Amino acid sequence: MIEPTRAERDRGGAGLVMLLPALVLFLGFALVPMLGVFVLGFTRWDGLATPAWTGLDNWREAVSDPVTQDAGWLTVKLMITSWVIQTPLCMFLGVFVAGHQRYRAVLAVIYFVPLLLSTVAIGLTFRALMDPNFGLSTSPALAMLAKDWLGDGDLAFYAVAVVISWEFIPFHTVLYQAGVRQIPRVLYEAATIDGAGRLAQFWYITLPQLRYTIVTSSMLILIGSLTYFDLVYVMTGGGPGFATRLLPLDMFISAFGRREMGRASAIASSLVVGGLVLSLAMVKFSGFARMRSQQEGV
Repeated sequence: MIEPTRAERDRGGAGLVMLLPALVLFLGFALVPMLGVFVLGFTRWDGLATPAWTGLDNWREAVSDPVTQDAGWLTVKLMITSWVIQTPLCMFLGVFVAGHQRYRAVLAVIYFVPLLLSTVAIGLTFRALMDPNFGLSTSPALAMLAKDWLGDGDLAFYAVAVVISWEFIPFHTVLYQAGVRQIPRVLYEAATIDGAGRLAQFWYITLPQLRYTIVTSSMLILIGSLTYFDLVYVMTGGGPGFATRLLPLDMFISAFGRREMGRASAIASSLVVGGLVLSLAMVKFSGFARMRSQQEGV
């Protein structure tokens, strides 16, 4: 067994010192509050009185409540819908703006604008645009859009999913743009010499080289879907009925609407556990943990 040299030990100690401030912040503002929420999930508390220990009652009520069950299924549905909408569009736009032409650089800046806007501002704007009385559908040229997008239980969920995708597509587009630009040009040059067309180059070169980018983007989309609250709250408030009442919104209503902090904490804990399990599963089964250089031999 080779003993580390003094220089290596000094570098390790310096690295630990540099990590210490971030570690303290993580413990103080993330891990400790998270543990507090987990403990509150086993109590009955209205936010004012002394918490009373109730064991697993909050968890049983949350699991057996039809509204919370429906919120859970809607959250899973939003995860799948967001991934289906965002992944192909982001990949296409990322490949497009990865080109070095000037007009593509200008379009890349325009595509990025939605990510700079406030989520609340986006929600208010789209709520106004989708209003059946004075929104876009009142224009004769857009008569085909004359639907009550946010008032119809069958349409509201998909309307919200589209707006969420519109907001976050720029971020994932940047991920794919960066992934495409790290692909060695020599691969495309060799494929061109061999007579491969654009479609063949994308299928056999670009797509395989983007596999880690796809895993990263997919993980962010799926886990991010467990946290959507502000935009849904502004656009629909969970309505009509319970059509857009996702688990984060159900948690908020339980805590500040019904003052059931213990039950809300149980829902929050389940979201944290679900996100952790999902991320670990994706890392294990996608091979992301064994990530290695994709440019070996180039």
